[in-house]
Parts: sequence; C-alpha cells; structure tokens
Amino acid sequence: MTGVVGPAMTAALPPHVRLLLLTDGKRISRVLHVVAELGVADALADGPLTVAELAERTDAHADSLGRVLRVAAAFGVFTEEADGRIALNEVSSHLRSGVPGSQRDMVLYNGDEMLWRSYGRLMHTVKTGEPAFEAAYGHTFFEHLEQDPRAGALFDRAMTGMSHATARMLLDGYEFGRYGRITDVGGGRGLFLAELLARHPEVRGTLVDRPSVVAEADKIFGEAGVADRVDVVPGDFFEELPKGADAYVLKAVLHDWDDEKAAAILGRIREALAGNPEGRLLICEFLVGPANEWDRGKLLDLDMLVRFGGRERSEQQWRALLATAGFELVNEPAAGRWAVLECRPVPAAR
Repeated sequence: MTGVVGPAMTAALPPHVRLLLLTDGKRISRVLHVVAELGVADALADGPLTVAELAERTDAHADSLGRVLRVAAAFGVFTEEADGRIALNEVSSHLRSGVPGSQRDMVLYNGDEMLWRSYGRLMHTVKTGEPAFEAAYGHTFFEHLEQDPRAGALFDRAMTGMSHATARMLLDGYEFGRYGRITDVGGGRGLFLAELLARHPEVRGTLVDRPSVVAEADKIFGEAGVADRVDVVPGDFFEELPKGADAYVLKAVLHDWDDEKAAAILGRIREALAGNPEGRLLICEFLVGPANEWDRGKLLDLDMLVRFGGRERSEQQWRALLATAGFELVNEPAAGRWAVLECRPVPAAR
C-alpha cells in the first residue's frame, strides 16, 4: 500500500494490524524528525539523488539513512524510484525550508524532546489532571521556553509558520471587513492583524499583548504597509482592555487555558464591549468535530492538555463557556477545522 496513512487507508487493514500500526506513531514521528533535521528535502530540491549522494550531502551514514527513508516512503513521504533514487513528492515538498507552505519547523517541533518527553508522562495527567510537561521538567512550558533559547526559538518558528497558514484560512472564510475597528487581544507580534488590515484597507486595528511580545510589532506593521492604521497597546488580557472596538479577536488564545481562566479572559472582553450591543467577539480556534470522526483538533487538544492544561473545544463546549461570560454564538462555524466563532454580548437580565 502506498500513500499517507490515515483513517481511510487503515480501514482496509485487518483490525489487529490497524491497532498495532497506531502504536507506531513514535517510530514514524522520529523518522520524520530526523529527515527534517538533516535537511533531506532541501538536498532533493534540484532532483532525485541516490541514498549515497544524500548521505554525503547530509553528513549521514548511508545504510542507516536509506532504511529511514524507506520507512518515510512507505508512509507516502518521499518516493523511492525504480532505480533506487529518492525523490521529493507532494508531501515531502512541505519539508523544504523557506518555501510557501513549509512544515519543516512544525515537524521539528512535533518531534522535539519537549513534546515527546511530555507525552511520556501522559499517565500523570490522566491520573491527576495536571500538565504532564510540568511533571517531566519541573517547571511550566512557558518558563521552559524562556530558560532554553533553542526550544524558545523552535517554538516561535513553528508557531509563526502555523500562524501564517491559519491566518489565510481564517481570512478567506470570514468577512472581517464588516468592522471599522478590530482589536486583536493576545495577538502576539501582530502577524494576523497585519494581514487582516492589508486585506481590508478600510479597517483600523489595535494590537494588545505583553510588552515584551509587542516590541517587534511596529516592524511587522511597517513591512505590511499598515502602520498608519494600527495602535499597539502593551497589556494583559487578564486586565482591563481598550474600549471602543467594533470587534475583538481572540486567535489561538483561549485553548491555552482551562475553562475558569478562559472565562476570565472572556469577561474582560465583555467589559470592553459594555454599551456596544452590536459589538462582536471573534474567537479563532480549531473547532473539535463530532465523536468517532477524525480531525486534527482532537490531537491538538492533547497537546494543550499535556503542555499547560488548556483544551480545544467542541461547539457545545464553546456555547457553555460563552454563556458563563455573557456571550452567545451567532454563526454556524464548520467543525473539524480552524473556524471563526462570531459571538455577541447577551443583554443583562433586568
């Protein structure tokens, strides 16, 4: 069988084989991490090469590299040609560096020690509800990023790449141009807001995040040509937020937090929208799909759980959380993918 393994492909396998294949994730993840770290896809950018040629270019042991690449090709990553040469294909092209749609940094992050070591303590989380990362390292995930510059840089590159990809998806799927002023709360360095404003020249924006984070925002807004339409406000989404926006965006923020802390953040947005019944809260998150159906959000949910106790949420869970903070969902976002949840403040009962 060829092609990337997924639910449709594995369904054709005998049940016991399918079960055992699911335990091979650690093997497959390490194979992809190694070929990404070696830069195999970059070495193949100009055409197929023999394993010996690849080994020379990547400073690897030829026989060992060949056996690793054989596994990658069996799962649809790279192609073994009839003459034994290794070639890029549609999947492995995304392992190249610096190309549109590159997933190399995310593959490196997903295969990094800080993630697999956390998953090694998953039982701790299941027994206690506490983040596995803290059990494995003795400190929080974000403290680790500050203490380990290599880990921090890798995380930043991976999240930046993901942000670019999800930004395009979200901006293509929702009409943000409806709002005259949009405040992006917890918007990092401003990548999403910059692209939003570039697409909608009639919109003005405000970026709110920690002082150390927004320090680089002016450069990003300048490069996007939108600096004259955006205000940068150092702040904390657990504290009072700037008022006066027509819409407040929370992109990939609330999944970092449990329901209690997420509700506290939503409460600050509700306060900022006081007196503006037509104002909107726009939550940009991965919306978990129905039971027994595959979607990546269910794996991302485990990442949130083991790293810092957050969660990805289903529509039902979102509705319940929103209600606690005085919001209601007014659109019908598609589940099983990144989505924009449009929420409006519910008038206070008299």
